Amino acid sequence: MDFGIATAVTDEGIRPHFLGAALEEKGFDSLYVPEHSHIPVSRESPYPGGELPRGAMRNFDPFVALAAAATVTSNLRLGTAVALMIQRDVLYTAKEVASLDLLSEGRVIFGVGAGWNIEEMRNHGVDPKTRGALLTEQLQALKEIWTKDEAEFHGEHVDFDPVFAWPKPVRKPHPPIYVAGQGPAGLKRLAEHADGWLPHFVTPPEELRRVRSWLADQGREDVQISVFGAPADPELLRRLDGAGVDEVSLLLPTLPEAETLELLDQVAKTIAPLRAS
Repeated sequence: MDFGIATAVTDEGIRPHFLGAALEEKGFDSLYVPEHSHIPVSRESPYPGGELPRGAMRNFDPFVALAAAATVTSNLRLGTAVALMIQRDVLYTAKEVASLDLLSEGRVIFGVGAGWNIEEMRNHGVDPKTRGALLTEQLQALKEIWTKDEAEFHGEHVDFDPVFAWPKPVRKPHPPIYVAGQGPAGLKRLAEHADGWLPHFVTPPEELRRVRSWLADQGREDVQISVFGAPADPELLRRLDGAGVDEVSLLLPTLPEAETLELLDQVAKTIAPLRAS
């Protein structure tokens, strides 16, 4: 099982290039960063994890942050967890992801989700009732853009005539797409359109095994399972490993550089016996 870090990179914490270099030097496999374009001041949508973290209001653009980390690393995988694709233009996003994949020599993991903040998505002109269908079409359109010299797509929510769009990603056929979501619609999207699954760390091991078996029944034994946002709890991590998880990203609070590096040393020591086993 691989170990990554999930954290909000903000103006108040360690800069992404220092963080990326430290993660690679300490042997971590990946870095996952979240996305919010903004947080509406007047908000009715409850944050799924309880109190809204300060980092959600101050996080960097994920692709700018990951590009900075890419410039000082060689092996660290660079992921979004999650990019709010439904709030994004599909053509610009295709170019951003492909550009980062090219600059990092194929290290991008494009993690996406339908989002929880209804007010935020409405500010982008997105109808919350159709966000799942929109996301599915966007993923299909991205693959067309990344894999074809002349790409076109005609759906109910995404529609464009043939276009030229470069650069193309280094990773073939395209950067792996990981999706969040554990309901029937999300799992259907996972089986039909994604390369990996991003379940939250509270997902019971038996559910992880059930989904793995269900995916196999769909002919998708190749799907990666990357558990998101876990604490560095050895007992929990052993259970996840026993459930067949491929990767777990450990939640790191947003802290200044010196405090971040000290905490990373502690986390690396905690997981060292698990990595050696």
